[in-house]
Amino acid sequence: MFSDIGPLEVVALIILAVLVFGPDKLPKLIQDASRTIRKIREFSDSAKADIRSELGPEFKDFEFEDLNPKTFIRKQLDNDELGLKEIRNGFDLKKEMAEVTDAVHGRESESASGSEGSSDAAPGGRIDMTKKAEQAPAVERPPFDADAT
Repeated sequence: MFSDIGPLEVVALIILAVLVFGPDKLPKLIQDASRTIRKIREFSDSAKADIRSELGPEFKDFEFEDLNPKTFIRKQLDNDELGLKEIRNGFDLKKEMAEVTDAVHGRESESASGSEGSSDAAPGGRIDMTKKAEQAPAVERPPFDADAT
């Protein structure tokens, strides 16, 4: 429950509690808090038992943790009735990514070698973006008819 609180933070909380509530009231406050937490747990356990008894014998293996989607999926993947491990093992993401990376690097090396000899290439094999690209020859457009539109 408090797994992300460090020891320094616990000490700071204890000092703060002593300062706020005082050393006289703090033991009674701790007893009241622990009693309240115990009652909440008892209420939760009795509610779970009531729900299980109402669901009937077909849900005797029902766990409330299965309502969490991550837990449910993890349990289903471990069960492997659908053959998901076979599908997961057949798909190698690292291999696919390596192929894509090789293809990208292959295109970059081809375009870099082709642009070194061109006039657009700046020193060091870079392309000079300040120069305007050569315009393609104008394509003859059909005549515009204002009445048709």
